[in-house]
Amino acid sequence: MASRVRDKWRMKKAYKVLASTAFGSSEIGVTLADDESKLYNRVVETSLSDLIGDFSFLHIKLYFQIVEVSDSTCKTIFKGHELSRDYIRSLIRRGTTLVDGIFNVTTKDGYTLRVTVVAITRHRAKTSQAKLIRKISKEILTSKAAELNFDEFVQQMVLGKIASDIYNSAKKIYPLKKVEVSKSKLISKPVAEQAELAAPQSSMQQKS
Repeated sequence: MASRVRDKWRMKKAYKVLASTAFGSSEIGVTLADDESKLYNRVVETSLSDLIGDFSFLHIKLYFQIVEVSDSTCKTIFKGHELSRDYIRSLIRRGTTLVDGIFNVTTKDGYTLRVTVVAITRHRAKTSQAKLIRKISKEILTSKAAELNFDEFVQQMVLGKIASDIYNSAKKIYPLKKVEVSKSKLISKPVAEQAELAAPQSSMQQKS
């Protein structure tokens, strides 16, 4: 049994994984596979801290999905991100209100993401104030997505620019402690790109 496991690992080849173009296609690690076709759609996780070398972003997890394999290198697309639960928990204090909202937005170039925004008030807010903060979050997210392409939107979302814009507008409704885009998930790509990404996989299946 042990020899079978060893043989199985010896058959695996190492492939370099690159982040999506939104993050400069930087190398994020290595993944193993005994068959190149098994790499397609595999999701690789890293932290923004590891990606840009800044420890203050350790709480931001990034997910990239492999969409192309060439010369032992895997290219990816941004699949989503999330903030650690411990980080979100550290922002919430007694007497504050957490206002969250989940919104589907579509970028200028046709990518649709499901985005979660959380806003933490400095004091307990009224229901009507929370509704207005949620409305502002949706309006800013939707307008930003409409004017930015996918890579631009991802950069502004992950690096905090969109959260900052929401904060500056929503604080006029009620004093805020913090606004974060706490989670995102890519739920659909432009039709043309879906067909393009499916082609290499179909080719691999025909060969096998």
